[in-house]
Amino acid sequence: MSASAVSPPDATRPLRGAVVGLGMMGRHHARVLQTAGVTTFAGAVDPEGDRHGAVGDPALVFPTIGSLLRDGKPDLAIVAVPTEDHLAAALELVAAGVHVLVEKPLAETPELARELIAAIRAAGVHGAVGHVERCNPALLELRRRTLGGQLGQVFHVATERLGPFPARIRDVGVVKDLATHDLDLVGWLGGGGVTTLSAQTQHRMNRPHEDLVNVVGRLEGGTTFTTMVDWLSPTKVRQTRVLGEKGMLVADTLTADLTFYANGEVTSEWDSLRSLRGVSEGDVTRYALSRREPLLVELEGFCALVRGEEDAQVVTLEEGLAAVDLADAVLRSAQSQETVHVLPIRGGRDGSTGGSDAAGDAAGVAR
Repeated sequence: MSASAVSPPDATRPLRGAVVGLGMMGRHHARVLQTAGVTTFAGAVDPEGDRHGAVGDPALVFPTIGSLLRDGKPDLAIVAVPTEDHLAAALELVAAGVHVLVEKPLAETPELARELIAAIRAAGVHGAVGHVERCNPALLELRRRTLGGQLGQVFHVATERLGPFPARIRDVGVVKDLATHDLDLVGWLGGGGVTTLSAQTQHRMNRPHEDLVNVVGRLEGGTTFTTMVDWLSPTKVRQTRVLGEKGMLVADTLTADLTFYANGEVTSEWDSLRSLRGVSEGDVTRYALSRREPLLVELEGFCALVRGEEDAQVVTLEEGLAAVDLADAVLRSAQSQETVHVLPIRGGRDGSTGGSDAAGDAAGVAR
């Protein structure tokens, strides 16, 4: 944080929160800001108005960020406009001293993401990135169990994110819109940054952007990963698997279910096969989880960061940049048909390297 950092808000009053953009994600953010009891609602910005009926009071819908600020500066704002507009919206907000949670992906390109981060640092405000999958209860519990050693050595992380085309998309392809979730998750769950990746894409919908991507790669420490993402499938699939020496954890993030498939052992009296000790099916356990809405958990973490709490759980700007870097590497790999090598980095919320668990490990810069 810069020397001119904005002072933490008065702890005796609730934070005033706003949302910029009332599209598919913004309308859900508006609902949480108004109903969760975590913030008081300062308003929403959308030049097209409240077309989804997300705001209870029409007087709190503004056509521009400037008009929102003139009505009364919020403490924090969620930037949920199309990716191509993230930088301009964030620059206007942070110049006014507003803390910003920017929806993922942080920006269209690594260069624009770095410009955005530099502006936030220079303004002395807090920033974070809305990788909301990290707040899914099934993935939180999967990570806790994996890092706690339940699987032993982790061999492989696999993600699938499949479904029909989302009509809201106009400015990016499947890599930046959806695969940025998974490129962030594989290192966060696998315990190390991405070191190499190779990707294949397909264009099937007569758009300039890709509709399908398949990525294979390796993390620090040798764990491998695969990521399959498309918006061509007629059914929605959201599944994450982590395979280790003691079994496999499978998270369904649509239902927030987590299941453990333990390795089993079958004894053999056949001498010639006794040395071929493979893995067989063991016990299967589906865990009972406390389920809280991920957007609410994300908002609580960001509010804690704005209030200056050291242990606030957020996705840092550096981690958001890493996901954009990796998405760029995926597209370059698909275009060149070559494996891309990645230099893992770690950045805490103060911009330092060497990070902690709170700062995250899933960063990478392609080279």
